[in-house]
Amino acid sequence: MGLVGNQHFFKQAWLTAFVGAMLCLVVTSAHAAEPASLKGVALIVGQSKYQHIAALPNPANDARDIAKMLTDLGFDARSVTDRDTAKLKRDLERFAEDAEDADVALIYYSGHGIEAGGENYLVPVDADVSSLKDADQALVPISAVMDELKTTVPVTIMLLDACRTNPFPADAVLRRAPTASASPISAGGLEPVRGARALANATATENLGTVIGFAAEPGRPALDGIVGENSPYAAALLRHLAAMKGTEFGSVMRMVTEEVYLDTKARQRPWVNESLRRLLYFGVAPQEPPGDDDLITGERRQLLLTIAELPNPKRAQVELASLQDGVPLDALYGVLKALGTEKMPEDPTDLQKLLDAQAERLKKMISERNALRTDDPEISRLVASADKAIGPGAIDPARNFRPPAGGRGEQASGVVDRAEDLVRQKRLADAAIYARRADASALVFDYLSAANDYGEAFSLVERWDDRLRWNYKNQEAEALNAHGNATGDRQALQHAIDAYRVILTFIHNGEQNRAWALTRNNMAVVLQTIGERERETDRLEEAAKIFRDSLAVFEREKDDINWAAAQNNLANVLLKIGERESDPKRLNEAVVAMRATLEKRPRDKVPLDWAASQSNLGLALYALSEREPDGERLTEAEAA
Repeated sequence: MGLVGNQHFFKQAWLTAFVGAMLCLVVTSAHAAEPASLKGVALIVGQSKYQHIAALPNPANDARDIAKMLTDLGFDARSVTDRDTAKLKRDLERFAEDAEDADVALIYYSGHGIEAGGENYLVPVDADVSSLKDADQALVPISAVMDELKTTVPVTIMLLDACRTNPFPADAVLRRAPTASASPISAGGLEPVRGARALANATATENLGTVIGFAAEPGRPALDGIVGENSPYAAALLRHLAAMKGTEFGSVMRMVTEEVYLDTKARQRPWVNESLRRLLYFGVAPQEPPGDDDLITGERRQLLLTIAELPNPKRAQVELASLQDGVPLDALYGVLKALGTEKMPEDPTDLQKLLDAQAERLKKMISERNALRTDDPEISRLVASADKAIGPGAIDPARNFRPPAGGRGEQASGVVDRAEDLVRQKRLADAAIYARRADASALVFDYLSAANDYGEAFSLVERWDDRLRWNYKNQEAEALNAHGNATGDRQALQHAIDAYRVILTFIHNGEQNRAWALTRNNMAVVLQTIGERERETDRLEEAAKIFRDSLAVFEREKDDINWAAAQNNLANVLLKIGERESDPKRLNEAVVAMRATLEKRPRDKVPLDWAASQSNLGLALYALSEREPDGERLTEAEAA
């Protein structure tokens, strides 16, 4: 490993490290310095075969793979597995000796670890309940390891995949020595390590600080992972630590943190405690994965860093939307990244609406993955690549995979015109490609491109498949409405209405059935959007009439969900008309309509819909209170 650099003093005497070849620290100063060589040593411990407490299947796999990675990075790495107390302590003593002339010392430990009385312990494979009576001798206190290393090596890194649940009886207590006081054992997870604190008295030549990486947040347990594979923490380290092109180590660990968070569906989130005096750049520029994977990998890394900057309240909203709608957490975060943090709604209600809308689009995409049937291997590859990208949240690359597939389908169309059945098959396959590209565009809020591609898909299937022509034209209308709503593009909104009118022509003999009511209800939503942007109320009145017509059909069909949605829409339109005309009669009609909606939206069955309707009721009552001075409506509004 090589050290390259010259010294340069920054404010507060912080020093910066850069990459040379493998693992590199580079110190720059005001005076030029010759490149110096760095030595890195690593000890990797995997504890699987516990003799008296629960065995762990994966640490041995973790240790093997982490050791190979660190060796490839240029460390002098030694891997040991299934160490009892004597062997583990001897391994650590030997490692401390080896680290005396090293610049970087790294320990990776995978196995059981516990916390009690403010101390974290590594658990040897021969530990049992009796070990808790003299823990400092029978177990391995982590702080002692850190204290010894920090006196001899400039940079110490300890990565602890040891936050699994307490393997000892729940009521067991720990004594550091036989005569010491007893301390309860944490139910799960380790706590911040004392050795990670800043070294106030050390100079830059003595110690540049420490990094302690925990597989889970303090006091929280970590997952062991699928048997025979790596733990989530080890898998994330393997994925990012060796492939960062010299990315600063703090950024690497943030990627590791968010990778585990996503892979475990928010059940586990690693944590880092560091006190480095220099920026540490870790890793070399590896050979990038070929083709599509390169785009996906790069986008994934940027997504992880974006997630790392999100505050916890926004994370909680994304997690809730993912859980409620059954869509991948990664893809939903990808949607927010595409939007950009500067455009992300600050209001929780607005953010929730955005997440719900995009989650619904993701659900449609997932449910229709099997719609494509084609014998063309290149089309299949491109579509598979796009699906592979959307899953981990790399949505922008997914759009790039679509156009060639669409073009390829068009080039081949003349060849298959010989047989009608082949033509039909080809048209449906090409349409599915356009539709999936449109899905990806809608996820990144490019609704106009989405509408164009849904329109292409519709034109391909129009004469071949009644269900798909309805679906694609409806999605085209929805995309046009979304674009018009977001941008105020009146022409797009009118095109959306035109698209819904085309759909109405698909209904046999113009029958006023459920499909008719749903389509007209959607069209009325667009009319409402236009009407809210106009001074006159003609469009709003037209929308109100359509909502009322839809209610009659939904009631006849005993469709309570869509009846409540139409009734809620009607109430909102009446509220808007009442406010526009300052008409208490219309406002009262809005209140009546909203209360009717609540009868079909019980709190115990649809709590979010119930809450939304209660909020709308409050708005209508508040509008009335401004026109009725007795104050009774204001009290009702507050209650709603």
